[in-house]
Amino acid sequence: MSCKRCNSDEDTMNGESSKRKKSIRIWVDGCFDMVHFGHANALRQAKQMGDYLVVGVHSDEEIMKHKGPPVFSQEERYKMVRAIKWVDEVVENAPYVTTLETERYKECKRTVGISTTDLVGRMLLVTKSHHERDETKGPNKNDPKEVGLSQDGRSPYTGTKQFVPTTKRIAQFSEGHEPKPNDKIVYVAGAFDLFHVGRLDFLEKASQYGDYLIVGIHSDPVVNRYKGSNYPIMNLHERVLSVLTNKYVSEVIIGAPYTVTMQMINDFKIDAVCHGMTPILPDVDGSDPYEIPKEIGIFHRIDSSNDLTSDMIVQRIIRNKFLFEERNKKKEAKEVYIENIIRKQ
Repeated sequence: MSCKRCNSDEDTMNGESSKRKKSIRIWVDGCFDMVHFGHANALRQAKQMGDYLVVGVHSDEEIMKHKGPPVFSQEERYKMVRAIKWVDEVVENAPYVTTLETERYKECKRTVGISTTDLVGRMLLVTKSHHERDETKGPNKNDPKEVGLSQDGRSPYTGTKQFVPTTKRIAQFSEGHEPKPNDKIVYVAGAFDLFHVGRLDFLEKASQYGDYLIVGIHSDPVVNRYKGSNYPIMNLHERVLSVLTNKYVSEVIIGAPYTVTMQMINDFKIDAVCHGMTPILPDVDGSDPYEIPKEIGIFHRIDSSNDLTSDMIVQRIIRNKFLFEERNKKKEAKEVYIENIIRKQ
């Protein structure tokens, strides 16, 4: 992923010595496959370098030629990048090697502990027992749930350091603004694992029910209970950052309760509670988690017209297992090589 600064000339106004700076346009290009918060963090940094951020996204053909099969289609990747709140414009089918007249080239700091290669690796190795661990044996290096438990803090997939969440990182991603007095507040909740266009389309539809969208993100144990023992693939903090990158989202509740209570509705002044067309599973006591919103008439079912799920994303990986394994091996070697160079500097 490259970042270039363009168009920072200055105009002289009416022959006077005072000068007005032109808008600084920033160009970033990349594959943006399985768009994650690491991509978004690079775009956030790029936007801070100027006024208008243009993002070039490579086509499926270009990625296949240079890197191997993408997980997300080009149309999915275009749409996902457009929904990142720091992006002003997307250029589709950008060439893999971009030649632009630029004034300055800058690099954005990489977000350690997250990459497309890492996420693909988690899905390739995911098993029905990856949430279960024998405490006497220590962490399992082939266990996606336990990659953050090893003493060296390194990924078994890519050789990169593990992502460590901080309040600073969350603050960087958060809008940090309160709803206005007359804003209609909308609430949705879920796992939001492996953030994809299906979730994007749902959030876009939900945002149309009001002015301020709050997303409740369930904890890892809660998601594990209703999704099965091989989920979530991304931990709670990774899922929080993924959702915070979305331009339709105003606020996130970290580790939100599974049941929407009257106290919660009152505390957050919620006017509408929305859920997609997926089945609503009961809480641990057998109760309907949306019983209260239904009773007071603020519950809405949303048909986003997109049935893509995390399971379907995993199936894409499995169908091309050999190709993705080969791609990951090459990426791992490259990332370890780059990291060793940086250490020697």
